[in-house]
Amino acid sequence: MSELILTTFDWVPEMPRGYVRDIRVRWALEEAGLAYRVESVPFGDRTAEHFAHQPFGQVPWLTDGDISIFESGAILLHLGERSDALMPADPHGRSKAKEWLFAGLNSVEAASLPWSLFIFSGNTGDTPGWKLFDGFLHQHRLTHLEPVLAGREWLAGSFSVADILMADVLRLVDRFDGLAKYPACRDYVARATARPSFKKAHADQMAHFAAADSAR
Repeated sequence: MSELILTTFDWVPEMPRGYVRDIRVRWALEEAGLAYRVESVPFGDRTAEHFAHQPFGQVPWLTDGDISIFESGAILLHLGERSDALMPADPHGRSKAKEWLFAGLNSVEAASLPWSLFIFSGNTGDTPGWKLFDGFLHQHRLTHLEPVLAGREWLAGSFSVADILMADVLRLVDRFDGLAKYPACRDYVARATARPSFKKAHADQMAHFAAADSAR
């Protein structure tokens, strides 16, 4: 089996620590018990080689032998193919895991990310832009996700890459108390992040960036 190498930034500012998307990959690798090592690229000076692996100059990407794959959702699917701990074995369960992973990316994160950016910027006043994104996230996404999560422990039956993705997306919303009116969503995030694999992934990411502080 080829060596797995996760590449992330060497350093990021305080605000995004604990939420940089390499945490999704770390979490999956820990859940699956797959050996890996972490390499880093400069946060400030992004080279041509960086863009060759990730055309938008972001992180993470995963190297698996002669395969280099970027985008956290694509990486999670790749790892799901390698481990039954990340994807149900039966076709129905696998289909459910895949559809919910894409729902997390295309439906929920597509709504939650701009909402979060408004909060990061402090632009949450009585403006059309804020009203649009706040209403869209709550009325068209969280309101519909709440009864789904109230009726099941995990999205595809057993814990899967879909839960890693969805829980991480919702975790950022919860950071800004956006799940206050959605107890099932909040309980789901708490349940997922109580897993030892998440705790280790989170601790490892925080330690990685903290170690870089002394070198700056």
